[in-house]
Amino acid sequence: MLKDIPSEFLQKNLILPLESNGDTKLGICPETPTEALEDLRLVLGKDLEITRMEKEEVEEGLRNLLVAEISAQAEDESELDLSAETLTQDLLTLSKEAPIIRLVNSLFLKALHSRASDIHIEPYENECPVRIRIDGVLHSILNMPKSQYNTVAARIKVMSRLNLAEHRLPQDGRIRIKAGNRVLDVRVSVIPTLFGERIVMRLLDQTMELLTLPSLGLAPEDFGRIKELISNPYGSILVTGPTGSGKSTTLYAILLEVMSPARNIITIEDPVEYQIKGIGQMQVNPKIKLTFAQGLRSILRQDPDVIMVGEIRDPETADIATHSALTGHLLLSTLHTNDAPGAIARMVDMGVEAYLLSSSLLGIVAQRLVRKLCPDCKTPYQPGNSELRALGKNPPDKIYRPKGCDNCLGTGFKGRNAIFEILTLDEDLRSQIIRSPEANSIRKLARENGMKTLLEDGMDKVTKGITSIEEVLSATRV
Repeated sequence: MLKDIPSEFLQKNLILPLESNGDTKLGICPETPTEALEDLRLVLGKDLEITRMEKEEVEEGLRNLLVAEISAQAEDESELDLSAETLTQDLLTLSKEAPIIRLVNSLFLKALHSRASDIHIEPYENECPVRIRIDGVLHSILNMPKSQYNTVAARIKVMSRLNLAEHRLPQDGRIRIKAGNRVLDVRVSVIPTLFGERIVMRLLDQTMELLTLPSLGLAPEDFGRIKELISNPYGSILVTGPTGSGKSTTLYAILLEVMSPARNIITIEDPVEYQIKGIGQMQVNPKIKLTFAQGLRSILRQDPDVIMVGEIRDPETADIATHSALTGHLLLSTLHTNDAPGAIARMVDMGVEAYLLSSSLLGIVAQRLVRKLCPDCKTPYQPGNSELRALGKNPPDKIYRPKGCDNCLGTGFKGRNAIFEILTLDEDLRSQIIRSPEANSIRKLARENGMKTLLEDGMDKVTKGITSIEEVLSATRV
């Protein structure tokens, strides 16, 4: 009955078929037209069982139905045809388009449904696996026949406005797509490999609200330290960690915290991931020689109060950033080091004078991301002797480990949380930087002054049942 109703009709009128003993149970929302329900009642010839839902719930349900429908259709397709040049249509309206378009759209919809951050398409000699990254871990979702790969790659290139004829050089592009009320900004990276072009797509959900400072998962004492750091009118605050450790999210959270009509805030980023109203955001463009250093020089002529530099990656940017922090600006930036004390040695290694760094630096936040245990299936157990030693003083009687259920896609984890190491500079540390900026001596003195390490903050979250001991040990192993 309901399965014979065209999916376009259901999507246009926001009507969601629901499972029941019968086949006339529907989910509707306030935006569902009454006339559409009357039409359905006439076509089906029986009364409808109505469940009232929010619009977002109906759209999410329709997305899930469409994923299943497109996947089933794609498996039956043997010949794919590249067509349909419309690049910004709503994915929920494209279920009857050409097979290649349905296949590519199904990849986006599956990724969206699974909370994935990236899609990887990896061509090899006889196959082309497709994987998505969920909570930092890659999962296989499809093993595409090599015969379909070229048309899929061409479709993605068309959508991201890349050069279809170029197969020898790396290319970068962007796609902006919709799925109901969800808007995705997709960053596309294409590189040539031995058996074809490898495609990685980073998904940024523009409809999701940015995390605020209180929602980052900071311990109360760490939250207080960061609040104290950002209350300074000038100086520099560095956020460190490897790629994908959530540094940009932390910087955006700090920007939201310091935003005020009385402050001029300007950023230079590579790329601009999220647009924030009330903040001037500049994007690096190496093609026209707009580097971090060049952009930072220009920003200083814009009378800024707060400056955010996406990354300090060369001596010139490090030097300008340090002098900016000394001349009345609050400067926020990121650095690639393993821990907080290592950032000081790294800055000195890039040519910043130790006495300038000790005067300008306010504090350093090191962080990692760990997967959160699924609240629906995590299971308690008694920690063993080695785990008790890792947990340190006052270990709990029980901790939790992952199990796996439908709500977490069988992984045992759902979402991620950050663990932090926050180093705030006092007079002892400033003097130590001038005497010897070597990381071990800085770390020893910081620990004596009460700095909590990444491992210790992670174990605190283990004792609270937020994550597992294996996750913390994996994230903090360097």
